[in-house]
Amino acid sequence: MPDLIERLLATAARHPDAPALGRLDHAGFAGRVRAVAAGLGGRGFGPGERMLFSVRPSPDAVVLALGAVAAGGTVVFADPGVGPALFAARTGLAAARWTAAESVLHAAGRGPLRALARRRGVLLPDYGALAERHVRVGPWLPGVPRGAVGLAALVRAGTGSSISARASEAHDAAVVVFTAGTTAAPKAVVHTRASLGAGLDVLAGRCALGPGARVHTDQFLLGLPALVGGAHWTMPPHGFAPGARPDELARGLAGATHTFLVPADLAAVLDAVEAGRVALPSSLRQVLLGAAPVLPPLLRRARAVLRGVEFLAVYGMTEILPVAVATAEEKLAHDGPGDLVGAPLPGVRVRVDDAGRLVVGGANLARGYLADLDAGAPPITEHTTGDLARLDDAGRIVLAGRATDMIIRGRTNIYPGLHEPAIAALPGVAQAVLVGVPDAIGDERVVLALVAAPGTAPGLAERVRAALPAVVDAAALPDEVVELPALPVAGRTRKTDRAALRDLVGGGAR
Repeated sequence: MPDLIERLLATAARHPDAPALGRLDHAGFAGRVRAVAAGLGGRGFGPGERMLFSVRPSPDAVVLALGAVAAGGTVVFADPGVGPALFAARTGLAAARWTAAESVLHAAGRGPLRALARRRGVLLPDYGALAERHVRVGPWLPGVPRGAVGLAALVRAGTGSSISARASEAHDAAVVVFTAGTTAAPKAVVHTRASLGAGLDVLAGRCALGPGARVHTDQFLLGLPALVGGAHWTMPPHGFAPGARPDELARGLAGATHTFLVPADLAAVLDAVEAGRVALPSSLRQVLLGAAPVLPPLLRRARAVLRGVEFLAVYGMTEILPVAVATAEEKLAHDGPGDLVGAPLPGVRVRVDDAGRLVVGGANLARGYLADLDAGAPPITEHTTGDLARLDDAGRIVLAGRATDMIIRGRTNIYPGLHEPAIAALPGVAQAVLVGVPDAIGDERVVLALVAAPGTAPGLAERVRAALPAVVDAAALPDEVVELPALPVAGRTRKTDRAALRDLVGGGAR
């Protein structure tokens, strides 16, 4: 059974001098992971321990996360930008005794930067109050808890030490990633070293990631397979957004062979290339696309602008990644209904249930959900996705739409149920529903549909739009606000028919 840590260490043994992560070669990278694992182990972090992890993608973040996993513990990825209520619910579920955070988060959460952050509308948690033990990344700043250990100190303490591994560790919890869920019932996926190793092995092989290849991305989805395969992983600066700064992308891709983009970012990069503002390097061989539907119009344009580059659309979800990979040629040749996402990758099992939903399984399937596993539930053996699908005559997966209400815009997943109650509570609002309307590049435009309460004065949409920044996370702010006389309903329960509403507002309702 593949094991993420064993795979990484074995690759380092085979290619010790090859570039690995940033300026580290594979031997140096593996040495730092071992040192962090030993340093953490010496301070009591190991099997059964969880570490709340809020460090932006960087070489230090990768080394620390993998060192924690190598020590036998579990890394719980926690985004402080989801809003105080949801963040509190998620950290409560995680019940971690350790945190890993950048020093600036401590300073902005409890130190001298807290007032400044509040004035700018940023409310960050007090990381010092979230756990008993703390690891900081970055220089010491006021607000960092007394006794917090720096990453550099962990490396020094663990250098020269060895880490031991039990065979069973491959099936222990390694990573927790939060997905859907409300503040009342947050949902967290638990992956093991074995499930991660299986998925990364498949992707490394499919993308020909080996010595001599270089990937430039902040996405672990592509960066970790690169390390497993013996390739070189470089990262853009913190806060980098390819769609907003295509010039920065072009500079970082110099000499790169692979990158990962969401469809909206690819569209912005193509705009810049077509306008002559940037030129992408001739070294680029593959662009992986994911996190949103990859539609034919975008692929046709991309192939015309970036000739000689192979475009791969990766389909999967947090519970199991990857499930399938489709080339641009395969997607463009598909002339039937639905979205072709490709044949199941080696080791992935798929079927369609009686409700038309895609059900998946395989070695790269997560162990289960944190709340269920903590309650004693057995590991899951398959996952019922939120996607409606069929299998064509060649056994390839064709998606027919999403059974869930989640909206995907750029790199952000938006869950309407988290925001609709607060919007509906605004003065004059009787009903409020968020829907996503697909656009030409496979991204989604977020539309807020309102029904006014009786007696409400005209201009409700404008008043609600002005009030939204105070009640909705910035990442979920709608692109358009429309007022309707009524919302379409369906079924005996007369629930809002989101599909019909999507068609209605997508047709230009105002």
